[in-house]
Amino acid sequence: MPLSKRAFDIGLALILLVPLSVVMATVALILLVVQGRPILYSAQRMRSPGRAFTQWKFRTMLRQEDDFGATGAHKHWRITPVGHFLRRSRIDELPQLFNILIGDMSFVGPRPPLREYVERFPAVYAQVLRSRPGVTGLATLIYHRHEDRILARCKSAEATEMAYYRRCLPAKLKIDLIYQRHRDMRLDLWILWSTLKIVVSRRDERPRRRGRKPSPTGRVQDVQESLRH
Repeated sequence: MPLSKRAFDIGLALILLVPLSVVMATVALILLVVQGRPILYSAQRMRSPGRAFTQWKFRTMLRQEDDFGATGAHKHWRITPVGHFLRRSRIDELPQLFNILIGDMSFVGPRPPLREYVERFPAVYAQVLRSRPGVTGLATLIYHRHEDRILARCKSAEATEMAYYRRCLPAKLKIDLIYQRHRDMRLDLWILWSTLKIVVSRRDERPRRRGRKPSPTGRVQDVQESLRH
């Protein structure tokens, strides 16, 4: 990770923790009263092909010991009413500010994968995980809502895993590789700003075509064009 990006991550995380600590404390109290313990959901994810870390989120689902894999329609019954709100608003992701401060994650990068995905596609993830995993990223910005629609039609764990492996994961990895080729601070700032607009407006905004001048928006248009082939 470039030193400038790491400094940006630390600085922004510290700035955000000042107002958001109140939000996180309030959410933690509500979850404790409504859902009970544990308040946080922790999961093992991969920071690099050979290094795992613990990712933190606010717990949004009823507990189940044999939980694994992607979230499809077969898991929707487990999402609590408070959890639905936390997911839609992305508030469930706030504990990842501590993952960023520790250095396991960045604000922008590929979403942190499960070990099984890295072991299944080692050559691809060796390239993708050259960037530290991010809270948001180009694949999240472009593909997240589409992935949700695909997995929402899956009625079993097996169907969800098949759809994720065959349709979602290849598309996301393709976008992550494109991000690797074009990553810079300007693109990262554009991804952060676009993610914030989607969260605030609750709309899946797609970049509009505005000529061919080089810009972050133009790069996203190129990604979308490449995904059609």
